[in-house]
Amino acid sequence: MSLATNRRDAFPGSLVDEADDVEAPLAGGVDLSRIERAIREVLCAVGEDPDREGLRETPRRVARMYAELFSGLREDPRTHLRKFFTEKYDEIVLVRDISFESVCEHHLMPFMGKAHLGYLPNGRVVGLSKLARVVEGVARRPQVQERMTETIADLVMEELQPKGVAVVVEAVHTCMTVRGVRKPGSVCVTSAMKGAFRNNPSTRAEIMTLIYGDRR
Repeated sequence: MSLATNRRDAFPGSLVDEADDVEAPLAGGVDLSRIERAIREVLCAVGEDPDREGLRETPRRVARMYAELFSGLREDPRTHLRKFFTEKYDEIVLVRDISFESVCEHHLMPFMGKAHLGYLPNGRVVGLSKLARVVEGVARRPQVQERMTETIADLVMEELQPKGVAVVVEAVHTCMTVRGVRKPGSVCVTSAMKGAFRNNPSTRAEIMTLIYGDRR
């Protein structure tokens, strides 16, 4: 999946840096007051009293939490890849173990882990921190891990036009560790291989060795 079809423009403004006690009923495109009202209803629906001392500020905290966790909806991660450098380097570039937190769109519960992002340049290289920012921008929205993995790979492929892109994501999903089947310790691994990493078995093997080495 490509963000080109649905989030072409970057949206300014982030709620992450706002002080926790600042009132902002509508900030950065997020209707905080509406979320607060919904959380109050949830508390009432489960038999709680949203006006008791321990829960009085909970709707406001939850509203700001969602604004932070979903801040990627107001950002276009591709902007991080538009400042690149022309280099003759034509071997693999890999950033391993990029930590991230995201939210499963099925139960609105967190999943978190690490992403490994590599590419085979074709004349363009980008600052390594930009790759981490792409992962962060894509992660902060409701989604499934499979889509997140594919989206990251598509973005790098479209913007840098490399010979190949490889993305491997490993994550723990709380929707299956603390509810439902309740299997703590289980890890979901997804991959997206583009270009040379998909078509050339030896190149694919090389990137997987660089990612995992003897850690398997």
